[in-house]
Amino acid sequence: MKKTTVYDCTLIELDKHHHEKGNISVVENGKTVPFGVERTYYLYDVPGGESRGGHAHRELQQLIVSASGSFSVTLDDGEVKRTFLLNRPYHGLLIVQGIWRELNDFSSGSVCLVLASHKYDAADYIRSYEEFLEYKK
Repeated sequence: MKKTTVYDCTLIELDKHHHEKGNISVVENGKTVPFGVERTYYLYDVPGGESRGGHAHRELQQLIVSASGSFSVTLDDGEVKRTFLLNRPYHGLLIVQGIWRELNDFSSGSVCLVLASHKYDAADYIRSYEEFLEYKK
């Protein structure tokens, strides 16, 4: 396993093209994100006070975008934590493999768009924080 830290994760400014009829942002495999997108999904209607995430991935990487509204993403590498506020549809948070993530503070009507490097694989998830800390050693 590659030793990853929260400092390997970064905000990416997506291309933003302004038009009087509305803006458009573009994400392209291997260009905007350093991986090919194999799966796309989005979270919405998250009740106030609820959290999402609470896991890490052994291989999967993600680009998380606030398509609407806002939410916080706290990243943890077992030693250091960093929190990012996502509230612009032209900012994406690149999360590399081996990082614990928790999503919180969803605003009303927020939509969390996730672009993932792999298709769903239950074996790739680390769902216990204690197991995650062992994995990072």
